[in-house]
Amino acid sequence: MAKITIHTLLEMKQKQKKIVCLTAYDYLTAKILDEAEIDLILVGDSVANVIYGHSTTLPISMNEMISHTQAVARAVKRALVVGDMPFMSYQPSVDIAIKNAGDFLKAGAEAVKLEGGTAVLEIAEKLIKFGIPVMGHLGLTPQSVHKFGGYKLQATSKDSQKQLLIDAKKLENVGCFSLVLEKIPKSLAKTVTKNLKIPTIGIGAGPHCDGQILVWQDMLGLSEMKLKFVKQYANLHKIISEGVKKYKEEVKQGIFPNKEHSFEDDKSYP
Repeated sequence: MAKITIHTLLEMKQKQKKIVCLTAYDYLTAKILDEAEIDLILVGDSVANVIYGHSTTLPISMNEMISHTQAVARAVKRALVVGDMPFMSYQPSVDIAIKNAGDFLKAGAEAVKLEGGTAVLEIAEKLIKFGIPVMGHLGLTPQSVHKFGGYKLQATSKDSQKQLLIDAKKLENVGCFSLVLEKIPKSLAKTVTKNLKIPTIGIGAGPHCDGQILVWQDMLGLSEMKLKFVKQYANLHKIISEGVKKYKEEVKQGIFPNKEHSFEDDKSYP
């Protein structure tokens, strides 16, 4: 299995090969995804929601993100590992952004992701100049949820659509290697994808992006989230619930553990 790099993703766009991405936050999940040959694994700040139970991504800290990145990086041999820079880990200053992005790379990430357009251009450019690959993120940027008034469809007016395309081109021009487009009209995502040389990764942005990403707990039915842009490929919530109930029954009835799951020796004890 050839290692996926940022250059691999650019080649995949040029060859019109779809890029498959998922989130992961722990060693075992990352190992499964990597063995399934997922191209890009994002250690997303969505860990705040699906692992820690927060209603937004805002509370997650750098220390927590670094810990999850280390766990994922230990498992991955093929996929490109991208660390999602959490709220206020890059917004305050370029210096803070460089320090925190560097910590992601030290933890095993091979790139970082930033949310926003014009506001983060200087930060993105400086990180790239220091050798830190940057993935951009436009449309619904969850760290701005309070500004948006919720997780609503973005870029629905002509002006906002024009601005998103301008921001996308600017992010490309400063050197971003790819761009996440979240929860925008599919026609706009198609236009952005056609106008960029770098790959677009969609989540709720329709079929015309160069790749797709989902939170793995959503697409495998563990989180029980009902989202329009998520297709559920399994129902892990049901499978896990049934397994736990079966275990409970067998312990209560004295069926488990049995001889097969017990140890014996030749010694006798009083």
